[in-house]
Amino acid sequence: MARELVLEQLADGVLTLTWNRPQRKNAFNEQLWRETRDALREARADDRVRTVIVTGAGEAFSAGQDLGEMAAPPRTPDGPAFPSFLDELVSFDKPLLAAVNGVGVGIGLTMLLHCDIVWIASEARLRAPFVTLGVVPEAASSYLLPLQLGHQHAAELLYTAEWLDAEACRELGIASRILPRTRLLPELQALATRIAAQPLGALRHTKRLLLAVRADGIGAARAREDAAFRVRVGSAENIEALKAFLEKRPADFRGIPATDREA
Repeated sequence: MARELVLEQLADGVLTLTWNRPQRKNAFNEQLWRETRDALREARADDRVRTVIVTGAGEAFSAGQDLGEMAAPPRTPDGPAFPSFLDELVSFDKPLLAAVNGVGVGIGLTMLLHCDIVWIASEARLRAPFVTLGVVPEAASSYLLPLQLGHQHAAELLYTAEWLDAEACRELGIASRILPRTRLLPELQALATRIAAQPLGALRHTKRLLLAVRADGIGAARAREDAAFRVRVGSAENIEALKAFLEKRPADFRGIPATDREA
């Protein structure tokens, strides 16, 4: 199925999915959530696909949620696509690799916690901006970041929203290898081709075993995050953060009453 915002290339059992909104640094709008969800769903059902790589067009991996759409109601009758995208991501039972070719913000970081192998470009940087937007972590990252990085590293990352460079990502275990951007995707595709040459049944059963280890924790974390997110979206802090972003100014949370800051 042809898609506008997700480019698909299948070769030797490796499906490369490239987010194609370079003018918006591959930020996710509703269409991109849906197209990525559907691409993962179809890849899961297609035996020609044995391994999947996700990457971004241009010089960005993904700038995360398109903030211009964050406060807008969904335009389709089945509601926002983000939850169903996450359903496909967390249950995807084939090897899932990521070529982080540039800036990754929000989901551009948190989805990496659901990938089996992550390689990152030396120029890339990652950031978890949730607190600065007046919201909370997503994609079970409130569970997976402490699990993978340790509590202190996870807390510092989430509380400060500071950037992580490629070396820090490798040191923390978010990525396993750093390469120049020009070499990143070709070399990861070569690795994916070697993986795709393995028996598909054994690959899928192995991936399902890996998924099972964290499944209960991820499900519980998503439920907690969803409940907190419903409280935070539309809060005074969230509104101020979005206004500041659109007006290209620093956000000022000092005048917000304490009652509006409580969950």
